[in-house]
Amino acid sequence: MSVRAQAMLGAGLTAAAMLLAGCGFTPLYGDAGGSPALTRIAVTTQDDRLGYRLREQLEDSLGWDRGASPLYRLQTTAQQNRRPLGRRIDDTATRYELTVRGTWTLTPVSGGAPLTGTETVTTTYAAADQPYAAIAAQQDGEDRAAAELARLIRVDLMRALSSQ
Repeated sequence: MSVRAQAMLGAGLTAAAMLLAGCGFTPLYGDAGGSPALTRIAVTTQDDRLGYRLREQLEDSLGWDRGASPLYRLQTTAQQNRRPLGRRIDDTATRYELTVRGTWTLTPVSGGAPLTGTETVTTTYAAADQPYAAIAAQQDGEDRAAAELARLIRVDLMRALSSQ
């Protein structure tokens, strides 16, 4: 690339950066996950393994600041459905499909109308003959589903809070 082409490219990038800065553009995955309000959301889930994993994933992805008082309360519920896929000759499943449907309600602590939403995640895992391996595979499927559900809920929350 010639020196002239490099100079023109640099000038074009500088002009684009100045235009974006002037229009109020903020990156979606920038500072504190897009909104400082996300760090002040207290999460509540059901009292079971999937609920615990979902709460853990949500708190991590939202960057919850435990030292600050919450601005919002997020109540989530997750329902899971496991369906066998494929059959062996002895009529046992070779894989399972795990579908997790999560509903959430975001309520401002200071009062106001709550926001609600629903997300669905589907993941699969292999069935194992050994009992320990089967339990480990099922838990891994639940963990992956909880992580994906937390990611989708976080995106929903970012959309909802960006319009306020």
